[in-house]
Amino acid sequence: MMKKSFFVSAIVVSALLITSCSTPKELYSWHKYEDIVYQYNKKPTEELQAKVLEQYQKVTEKQNGIRGVVPPGMYAEYGFLLYKTGKQEEGLSFLKKEISLYPESEMYISRIIKQLEK
Repeated sequence: MMKKSFFVSAIVVSALLITSCSTPKELYSWHKYEDIVYQYNKKPTEELQAKVLEQYQKVTEKQNGIRGVVPPGMYAEYGFLLYKTGKQEEGLSFLKKEISLYPESEMYISRIIKQLEK
């Protein structure tokens, strides 16, 4: 009986150790977003701007995180940069997507849209 309870305890402890060692899945898929945006903010060049836009596209199109939706603010950042690069209609549509996905951002994003449309 003692051997059996020791064996069961060892299995339970092993199972806990194995599950605690696994990395938790993230809420959102970032696709190396932080690295490229940091580089761009540090030294904005056209080449890095193109890479940032590519990263925004990846993040907005391919979400494998637990939530399965685009992270808060991502549509807004992407839309604002698109607008600044001359793609006004596409940029505005992403800003509006931000509001529809995160209604609490409406007051802030609406002000940005008004400023851009002046």
